[in-house]
Parts: sequence; structure tokens; C-alpha cells
Amino acid sequence: MYGEDVMAGNWRRRKVIPEVEAEPDLVVEDADSGFCGAVVGFELGAVVLEDRFGKRRNFPLTPAAFLLDGETVTLVRPVARQQPQQRRVTASGSIAVAGVKARVAKASRIWVEGVHDAALVERIWGDDLRIEGIVVEPLDGIDDLAAAVAEFRPSGHRRLGVLVDHLVAGSKESRIVAAVTDPNVLVTGHPYVDVWQAVKPERVGLRAWPVIPPGRPWKEGVCEAAGVREPADMWRRILASVSSYRDVETPLINSMERLIDFVTVLDEPAED
Repeated sequence: MYGEDVMAGNWRRRKVIPEVEAEPDLVVEDADSGFCGAVVGFELGAVVLEDRFGKRRNFPLTPAAFLLDGETVTLVRPVARQQPQQRRVTASGSIAVAGVKARVAKASRIWVEGVHDAALVERIWGDDLRIEGIVVEPLDGIDDLAAAVAEFRPSGHRRLGVLVDHLVAGSKESRIVAAVTDPNVLVTGHPYVDVWQAVKPERVGLRAWPVIPPGRPWKEGVCEAAGVREPADMWRRILASVSSYRDVETPLINSMERLIDFVTVLDEPAED
């Protein structure tokens, strides 16, 4: 009266049809029609197969409807997998800190010789400096550096870093820097005549920076050698060629990293 005996037969050994995710380019055969093709997508709940002639057909994802390497399988849509989040790197090569806003400016400062230096520093180290709350201020040259430092009144909680162009032994710049002896001031520099030269020449389309005879304005000489009419045009070309620390020479990178470490090593004094 109950019909077929459900306990009869070899029920313990019934074959289990495996489920296979229909990943792109997986080659399967539709068991009913014999159509064989690679998975190229899904439409309205059906899998789309494309054969070797480019013909496409849609097949519903019904159980045990496909053959994979001659074995019956059930195709299922792939499970969406969350992609690992890529670590963002700043232009300076530091690991970017997500969700952190720029800090209120601290009392410590970094000085550079001019607006071009400031723009180049911002292009490479701007993200790092904003997180640290360090402002970069351009000077109009360093002839009065000692007086400017005295007016700044550096202290243990108010440090000053200075980046100097053409800081080489025996130069005018080296003599000016020697007069600054405050332990809360760090002066570093690079050997290049101008910060322009700290950019790798191939980035600007030059084999090398031209050698300009002494006594001739350096920037004007560079512009003539490069076939550029005005220094402003040349500067725009230089700045546009820089997107990260890889575009500038190592002495500039080392000097800026030392300055950033120096002015950020101490926090502001605690308020009462």
C-alpha cells in the first residue's frame, strides 16, 4: 500500500552529483543537446556558453545538466569573492593611512629656498606632511638665514628644518649654513645648482642637465639648451614630469626624509 520499498536497492551508494562553479572559460557540455563551449557569462539566470566557432547559447542552471570531462555536474554561479584591499602608497613611497585627516599645523616648520622647491616638495611629500601637521614655507633665498632663524625662535617643541640648494663644500651656501648652530634647527641640502636639477633629466626629456658657464643665469641657459622660451614654461614642464620620489635624485630624497624625521620627532608641549 505504500508503493516502492524505499529501503530496497543500493540506496547507500547513490551517486552524488558534484556542483562546479561556472568560472569564466570553463569548458562544459550541455548533456541534452551536446553543445560544448566555454563559459562567457550569465543572462537571466542562465549560463552563456560559446563554442569554438564563436556561436553562443544560453542554458538554464538545472541540476545534473552538464558534462565536465565526461562527468555529470551541476553548474552554479561563482561565489563573489571580496578582493583584498590594495595598500595605497604615497608619492614619497610611504604607506598611505586611510581615513586620517590632515592635522592642525604644528609649530615646527620646514623652510625651502623658493616657490619651486615648495611645489616639488608638495608634489612628493605633501600627503606625509599633512598627516604630520608640518607646513612647508618658501624663503626668498637664504642670504639672511641666521636672522630668520633667530626670529623664528626654535625650541625643543618648535623645531625648524631647512632645505638648501647647492649645499657643497666651499660654496656661499655652506658658509651661510655654518652660522646656524641652534640644536633645534637642522639644515640639509642637495648639491644641485637649483632644485630643477634635482629632477632626473630623462623625466624632462634631456639626456643630462646642460652645463651652464659661470656668470650666466643658470635657468635661462637651461631653457636655451632645452629649446624652451621662458623659465616659467620650463618649470611647468619639469613639475609635470614628477609624480613620485622615483622622479628625483637620491640626495634630495635623503635630505627631505631627514628633515621630516627631525621636525616630527617631538610632539607639541602638553597644555595645562
